[in-house]
Amino acid sequence: MRLKNIIWMAILVGALASCKKTWLDVNTNPNALPSSTPDFVFTNALTRLTTATAADGGNVLGNELGSYWSGQWTQSSSYILDPTIFSYLFTNTNFNYWDGWYDILSDFEYAKNGADAAEQGFMKGPSRVMKAFIYQQIVDAYGNAPYSQALKGSENLFPAFDDQKAIYEGLIKDLDSAIVDIKANPFTGAGGAADVAFKGNSTRWIQFANSLKLRILIRQSRIAGRSAYIIAEINKAAAVTEGFLPTGVDVGINPGWLATAGKTNFYYDRFAYDANGATRAFARYPRPTKYLFDVLKATNDTFRMKRIAYAAGGENPNNPGVSTKTEIISNYVGVPFGVGSGYTAPSTSYIGPSVFVKGQFNKPYHIMTAAEVQFLLAEAKQLYGAGVNLTGTAQSYYEQGVKESFRLTGTSLTDATTLLTSGINEADWTASTDKLKAIWMQKWIALTNFGGLEAWAEYRRTNYPNTPQSSSVPPGSPRPLRLFYPGTEQASNTANVLAQGTVDVFTTRIFWDID
Repeated sequence: MRLKNIIWMAILVGALASCKKTWLDVNTNPNALPSSTPDFVFTNALTRLTTATAADGGNVLGNELGSYWSGQWTQSSSYILDPTIFSYLFTNTNFNYWDGWYDILSDFEYAKNGADAAEQGFMKGPSRVMKAFIYQQIVDAYGNAPYSQALKGSENLFPAFDDQKAIYEGLIKDLDSAIVDIKANPFTGAGGAADVAFKGNSTRWIQFANSLKLRILIRQSRIAGRSAYIIAEINKAAAVTEGFLPTGVDVGINPGWLATAGKTNFYYDRFAYDANGATRAFARYPRPTKYLFDVLKATNDTFRMKRIAYAAGGENPNNPGVSTKTEIISNYVGVPFGVGSGYTAPSTSYIGPSVFVKGQFNKPYHIMTAAEVQFLLAEAKQLYGAGVNLTGTAQSYYEQGVKESFRLTGTSLTDATTLLTSGINEADWTASTDKLKAIWMQKWIALTNFGGLEAWAEYRRTNYPNTPQSSSVPPGSPRPLRLFYPGTEQASNTANVLAQGTVDVFTTRIFWDID
């Protein structure tokens, strides 16, 4: 496993004013931990999660892939269709998020382990939370992985792989420990400036830890025999005074982006505009799927459609946030998933103002939203009823999840109420014939543009919504269920990779993917 540490200096705060401002330093010793203060390493690690380079551990490319394979995005035909994504012709040289994620894990481990000695105990709990966040992504993408023996540097260059279910259970315990650490070590002094997610708000970190626990638990909810464990753990989380992330609060990383090359929000920089406002070439690449638009039209949810996407032709450069074409339904053109021709970039809808508006280079990069949390609570209540000590009802959490999605996309809450009282299946709770499918559908919509990796994991868990197969493969072809272990890991930790047996990305399921 590669253990090089790439240190991103992405926050310009008073506490670091005496430090040289550089955006990328590469350690010359790939097995050495960074030599810096825990708070600085923590800031860099958080910021690296937002990058658009898989080798650096950024989630932008992972979320892009998840957006495709969950059926939310596809590709315009202004580019030659990518066969690795849409024909599923990938190998262990593609989609290597593994190395970057483990690099970032090493940074959070360093921040945690060095916190007390540096008199920065407030870094321990948040570092544990972020480690759990990344480890879940690793399991969800790759299955078994180094966990109990990982992150030890030269002490163990060949860590054994842990069983994925055991990792999940370990993450719940890690998050319990994180909450204990956060309560015992509130942010002090300039420590809050290093926290580019919550600005030193310990309550928010506890709520994030609880919400992440809920995500991990609900991911296992379709596994037979897990209900008692899940209910007990949800009730432990519910008993924590701080609770879960409240309405109106998303987990967004924002180190203070600048209108300077390489220092804008990396998501914006890849798929929208450069620091000078010039349109990026990749703005012509991802496209909302026709299926996504069909779902929104079927429920008369054209409110969010106009925020999820721009009309065909994209944003009016002279009127940021508004489409060049008139924003009427006929001008919103989605692309059939995996189609190779006939849908050029100018003739189709661009990714919309919910995330990309010219000049707004400094938006936070979201890694969890309040909408997702509300849908997790809705599913917990719908599944377990009075068994879980949650104060709301499945309906109230569901409806709040929809409202949170409308808020996050910049859509009127009045329109949310219209949708929720429309009498339409999978929009109006009362009118929905299958409450779980209503939750899953609205969660899928809410994750569009914000959480591709999570959408792909949920799609594999629930098999819902029933998105069309890629046009680039024969009907009935299997879809990817996971990624290959990367070739870099096989080269450096060969015996332990081979011990996992033959991995077939179309049949080797992640443990929570039961069907």
